[in-house]
Amino acid sequence: MATGAELTPETGLRFALSPEGELAPDFSAKLPGRGAWLTPDRALLDAALKKGAFARSFKAGIIAPADLADRVEAGLAKQALSALGLAMRAGDAVTGFEKVRALLTGGSAAALVNAADGGEDGRRKLANAAGEAAVVELFSEAELAAALGRDGPTVHVGLKAGPAAQRFLKEARRLTGFRGGA
Repeated sequence: MATGAELTPETGLRFALSPEGELAPDFSAKLPGRGAWLTPDRALLDAALKKGAFARSFKAGIIAPADLADRVEAGLAKQALSALGLAMRAGDAVTGFEKVRALLTGGSAAALVNAADGGEDGRRKLANAAGEAAVVELFSEAELAAALGRDGPTVHVGLKAGPAAQRFLKEARRLTGFRGGA
């Protein structure tokens, strides 16, 4: 919408209007009605709101909550953590330094998820062993533990290649883009 680029559910973020005309992110891209797609980027969201791009796209007046950008970021984080938890329940994730290192060196890993507040030495060692696997460092130890249903802190998570890992990586890319990362 803001850039004119064609977006898919894997690369874009859909917005919809509530019956009251309030703009809301549609993380699953399944809400009814007309939708407007935006590249997941906080600066683009702010620009689209300032320029009235949503009102033009919906051909109606809209109500944009003052904290819309924060809601989007929190929702994207929730989507990614939910996908990580689903991967764990499906048996496609391992935790702990040694288990993650074994997965990475075995060549069947799609992603390494390190806690952003984890120890630098362990994060560096596993990132070096990751090879072609994506390295994600978006969440704290506590956020990872909560997503995986663990009591203690969780520093390292390895994801096996497959659909669960692809879903997590899609959500992580959208969150990274929205936060202004590469």
